[in-house]
Amino acid sequence: MNSEESRKNNPGASVAKYSSDVRKLSAAVPVGPKIVIKNADMKEDVQKEAVDIAIAAFEKHAVEKDVAEYIKKEFDKKHGPTWHCIVGKNFGSYVTHETNHFVYFYLDQKAVLLFKSG
Repeated sequence: MNSEESRKNNPGASVAKYSSDVRKLSAAVPVGPKIVIKNADMKEDVQKEAVDIAIAAFEKHAVEKDVAEYIKKEFDKKHGPTWHCIVGKNFGSYVTHETNHFVYFYLDQKAVLLFKSG
């Protein structure tokens, strides 16, 4: 029964309950990092894998260099060498990459550049 039907059957009773149920639900659902893909030359499933690995890297490491190392080594293992990864808040780049092997995205305020070359 939706909230409109509930008000017809029991006037004034369900509106507050509905609001409180929504608050409970939103409090129970964990909110993940904001993910924005800025540029990609990579299949969507591999992009998702890159984001998932980056999330795990940020959970395990506090230092950006260690996060980049983790992501690079995971991609080297799963997709063969030679991957390169740069992580940070403020950097410029100009790289050459293999076709279908580049992604640049943000996880909250941190940028991740991952590409294969060599």
